[in-house]
Amino acid sequence: MTQLKVRDQAPDFTLDDQSGDKVRLRDFRGKIVVLYFYSKDGTPGCTREACDFRDYEKDFTRLNVVVLGVSRDSREKHRKFMEKYGLPFRLLADEELHTLKAYGVWQMKKMMGCESMGVIRSTFVINPIGKIDKIYYKVRVGGHVANVLDELKKELR
Repeated sequence: MTQLKVRDQAPDFTLDDQSGDKVRLRDFRGKIVVLYFYSKDGTPGCTREACDFRDYEKDFTRLNVVVLGVSRDSREKHRKFMEKYGLPFRLLADEELHTLKAYGVWQMKKMMGCESMGVIRSTFVINPIGKIDKIYYKVRVGGHVANVLDELKKELR
């Protein structure tokens, strides 16, 4: 498993968004990117996290921050999820797991005594030159998005 560290170059990727448009990390040079990884569209925790990012979207935009969500769900599932919850940011489909693995978030998970591979909820803050400024592994949803936003505000003062 890849274990990225603060100050590492963020692994570049090209993934389809919910509309089938190609999204490349390198295209966001000059901006801060909050790249968050989650398990599955429509599950309670993932829905809450996405809605938290939605609710703070104007605050992120004021800071010139781009929010991108990544899961292994298909473009079509992402599109339906976005429409249902009015999500204003792009969701990226990593059905082949290349980006999930590159960021070290595809790991063995244990739930109720059963082990299986899955996405470890994680968030990366990537600076305008493509380096990782912050990493949040094994995120607990409650208060996470507000915390990321508060830390960005402090750093950008």
